[in-house]
Amino acid sequence: MKAVVLYRAGGPENLRLEDRKIPSASQGKVLIKIKSFGLNRSEVMTRKGYSEGVHFPRVLGIECVGEIVEDPSDEFRKGQKVAAFMGGMGRDFDGSYAEYAVLPKTVISSFESSLPWDVLGALPEMFQTVYGSLFSALTIKRGETLLIRGGTSSVGMLAAQLAKSKGLKVISTTRNDDKVSLLMENGADEVLIDDGNLSKQISEQDLKVDKILELVGTSTLKDSLSSVARGGIVCMTGMLSEQWSIKEFEPMDYIPAATFLTVYDSGQMRVDGKYFQEFINEIENGNIHPKIKKVFKLEEISEAHSFMESNSGGGKIVVVL
Repeated sequence: MKAVVLYRAGGPENLRLEDRKIPSASQGKVLIKIKSFGLNRSEVMTRKGYSEGVHFPRVLGIECVGEIVEDPSDEFRKGQKVAAFMGGMGRDFDGSYAEYAVLPKTVISSFESSLPWDVLGALPEMFQTVYGSLFSALTIKRGETLLIRGGTSSVGMLAAQLAKSKGLKVISTTRNDDKVSLLMENGADEVLIDDGNLSKQISEQDLKVDKILELVGTSTLKDSLSSVARGGIVCMTGMLSEQWSIKEFEPMDYIPAATFLTVYDSGQMRVDGKYFQEFINEIENGNIHPKIKKVFKLEEISEAHSFMESNSGGGKIVVVL
């Protein structure tokens, strides 16, 4: 089989395509023939050496969709469509940047769909992250105002659609004036240009923001905490800024009184597979339209990583095998 192997941290050119023997599934695991997978910012960070505990060589990739080839327990039938994500994929053990992968059953969800593989490949981690952030962490409710900071990211764009479908007012942000129409067409009620000081804009415009989905990360988190109404919730889910930590963090100074800060991490919490099937059904029914920015082939993985780092936004990057 073909697999993309990272032998040492560094640039996209360090991702090497090579031939490997197709592995066999052992008890508690399944062998999957991978059909497609989405690219994620965390994989870029792992490639750069920012993910602690990752040992090389490693096949990256924290999600995929494909078909069951082998399951020693016979829980999954051969040819069954499945999605896999997180649970140590691409970090603790080899992930999805390959034609086949042996994965723990704990990271697998089966589904039925007639959608093409490029669309399906965009969904697992994006859905898990958005659904978990909105419903588990932010506990969104009809009539609230949600601000999505990092609105042109694939997660930001899907979050806007899901929030709108639940009756929320959505404010999305972008640093680029040229992306305003993209966000409005995606369902945003209002778009703010992120100059790093959204709290001032929100105050000047007398906006009341109940919940904030923070996708940029630690570099803008303090400003987001100052932007939400008292009693509101800020959920830090993304790290588009590629900064893991906050230096000299002082909670009493950093977090405004009676403001709630939480995170969503799909490595700690998983959304039940039945909701993933419901989400797929919504796409098939035309109610949700996931945005795909560009599709690459496995042998183009270095170009795909470079494209992700260009920060063009506007949808998910997918690799099809």
